[in-house]
Amino acid sequence: MSGGDPPPSAAWVARFPLWDAYFAVLTVAVGAAVATSSPPAAPYRAGSAALLAAIGIWYVAFGRALLRYGIGGWRAYLYLGVAFALYAAAVALASSASFALFMLLPQAFMLLSTVPAVAVVVSFSAVQVVKDWVTSGGGPEARGTLLAAGMVAVVVSAIGGWVRHLFVDADRRAALVDELAASRDEVARLSRQAGVAAERQRLAGEIHDTIAQGLSSVVMLIQAADAALDRDPGQARRHLDLAVDTARSNLAEARAVVAALAPAELAGSPLVEAVRRVSDRFLAETGVPVVLTMPQAQPSLPTPVEVVLLRVAQEALANARKHADAGQVEVRLERRDDAVVLEVRDDGRGFTGPPTGDGYGLAGMRHRVEQVAGTLRVTSSPGAGTTVRAEVPIR
Repeated sequence: MSGGDPPPSAAWVARFPLWDAYFAVLTVAVGAAVATSSPPAAPYRAGSAALLAAIGIWYVAFGRALLRYGIGGWRAYLYLGVAFALYAAAVALASSASFALFMLLPQAFMLLSTVPAVAVVVSFSAVQVVKDWVTSGGGPEARGTLLAAGMVAVVVSAIGGWVRHLFVDADRRAALVDELAASRDEVARLSRQAGVAAERQRLAGEIHDTIAQGLSSVVMLIQAADAALDRDPGQARRHLDLAVDTARSNLAEARAVVAALAPAELAGSPLVEAVRRVSDRFLAETGVPVVLTMPQAQPSLPTPVEVVLLRVAQEALANARKHADAGQVEVRLERRDDAVVLEVRDDGRGFTGPPTGDGYGLAGMRHRVEQVAGTLRVTSSPGAGTTVRAEVPIR
């Protein structure tokens, strides 16, 4: 199609042999009718039939590909111009050749936009009118031909424009369906990428909060045991026992991560007990007392919320152990009507800017809390300790 129309659909290309058959049958039928009709004389009839055959050859050689693949532009005008010249000559020799309009007029709407196609239809329809007008001098026969040609032009233009609109609309719908399918595939691809990125982020957080922290504790305990080995073998033994317990707990966590389960501390126990065990382990490893403020009733929370709050507690205690040099840590868990709050506060050295280190801890905590629509606030000042406060809404 011309004029910016979409290319023909696969359905049109597949059904194009039906049009070929229609064109071939009409060409043969009109040619036979011209050859056997009288008048005019046999030489005129033969010449007209030969011109109709030339139209068929011109169609096969040049026009067929244009019609099949919707190629417009100057090629369409060239094809229709040559076809018009051959048709006009055929009608000039034998009026019965005008029946070829039934195979020529539809092609105008197959190749051109509506307005140029209507102009082509009028031009083809006018050929017989002009001939009769010239031969009869504008008599009744010419006026009858003019009326008939006008009706043909109107009917063909209306039907052709309507059918062309249906084809163009169908092609556009097909293109829209293809575009929607491509968009759906793109959305699916982006969703998969987002899912992969989210899973990588989740695994990074799990590894940081479990394996990395556990290995850090094991290293610190082994270093403490090595330092106490000569002067206090009993203390060294206690450090080593704690290192073994920490390694075993870390191994359980690693297995839980691999199995995509909840944290090992939460397995079979509520959040309050899990936070208490984490705090007890912190006390055993560092000797720093932990003051726990927990609700008497065990709050029932969604598992994702419990996982996030437990990880925040673990990370806050790990930071206090590595950076704060605290004398005491307070852990408070509070359940409200519409939210649950976890607060970890130490009396250590504090900081004024972002804490040094690998940089993942606080960012990982914030990301985890935001995943459950919560907020994380970290406040600190030199010599006044650090407070980590996570608040997660409960719906």
